[in-house]
Amino acid sequence: MEISMLKSKIHRAVITQAELNYVGSVTIDEELMEAAGLYEYERVHISNVNSGSRIETYVIAGERGSGVICLNGAAARSGQKGDHVIIMAYANMAPDEIKTHRPKVVFVGDKNEIVRVTDYEKHGELR
Repeated sequence: MEISMLKSKIHRAVITQAELNYVGSVTIDEELMEAAGLYEYERVHISNVNSGSRIETYVIAGERGSGVICLNGAAARSGQKGDHVIIMAYANMAPDEIKTHRPKVVFVGDKNEIVRVTDYEKHGELR
């Protein structure tokens, strides 16, 4: 049996663009992707802190160091420039893997620059 667990997240990123007439996805600065351990075309969940909307889509790599967080296609209806979002990725794990797994958390500033990279301990506490 495998269980789907939080692998990593980018916490409170700011949407920089929303492009309705684009093939669907979310474009994420490649530097942020690497910090969070995200892969191009990986499935992610996005929670909009401002509106409460939650969507599922996949990642496209954006220009390194640009700070881009762009909702594309239908995803563009789920947020607007300036909204804060939490981008989460999950991984399937065996029960024995779960015991030692700690999700990676990337905190960003107002321009989506990396402020801190850490991981969770038990009960949601950060290291």
